[in-house]
Amino acid sequence: MGVLEKAIWYLELNIGQPLTLAELAGRCAVSPWHLSRLFQAAVGLAPMSYLRARRLTVAAGALAEGDREILAVALDAGYGSHEAFTRAFAGCFGVLPSTVRQARTTRNLPLMEPWTMRKDMIVDLAAPEFRERGAFRVIGLSTRCTFETNAVIPRLWGDFNPRCEEVPSPVAGAAYGVCCEMEADGHFRYVAGLESTATHVPDDLDSVDIPASRYAVFRHVGHLSGFNRTVYTIWNKALPDAGLTPAKTPDFELYDERFDARTGNGTVEIWIPLA
Repeated sequence: MGVLEKAIWYLELNIGQPLTLAELAGRCAVSPWHLSRLFQAAVGLAPMSYLRARRLTVAAGALAEGDREILAVALDAGYGSHEAFTRAFAGCFGVLPSTVRQARTTRNLPLMEPWTMRKDMIVDLAAPEFRERGAFRVIGLSTRCTFETNAVIPRLWGDFNPRCEEVPSPVAGAAYGVCCEMEADGHFRYVAGLESTATHVPDDLDSVDIPASRYAVFRHVGHLSGFNRTVYTIWNKALPDAGLTPAKTPDFELYDERFDARTGNGTVEIWIPLA
């Protein structure tokens, strides 16, 4: 059983019990960072966000049966009050718990069913190359996002490309898209930029320092419209199948002369640091 499958199994088994990200990661024998990164790539949600949605989905089913009081359902879902549960329920589904209880149906609610791997997202990938790389710095522009809101990343590149010449002491040959600072709620920082040997970062630019590491290097070949499938396959199949454990350091995309930014076609390398 892979890490993600084990995490989902444990969440479903303990859906009504108090649970923290650290405990869940410990049960899966990985770091919280690793589990959050894996969850984001596969499910599109942070682990605790997924658990919250699953608990509210179970609660919606209980309310639709109409036999239990709302407070009892709220307590089973891990909420300490009617008010807190109502706020969370309405935020998730757009309707009040009392509405579902009265209607006796969950029809039209955006329920979160137990996650299963999307076979249609799995693509054929060549085996990774293993490479060592020293520490380096990337300077550019950054944004905070999740895998649910990653549409901001193409816009970030659109903002950065006209400003490439502002990067001090650039190292020619490639541009980098760096994923770093993964948080428990699923947010991470994405930096679009160039490698630089500068020690000073201009005030209106951002930077990320990437430590020396050993990497598994995968390739996405083709149009960027299929890039998400490549990333999904890496985190859900290629890494687990190879028994590789990512390190808690930034991973990055490398865009060199093999990629045409005008058409979105070409080869992109995806560097995953290994523990």
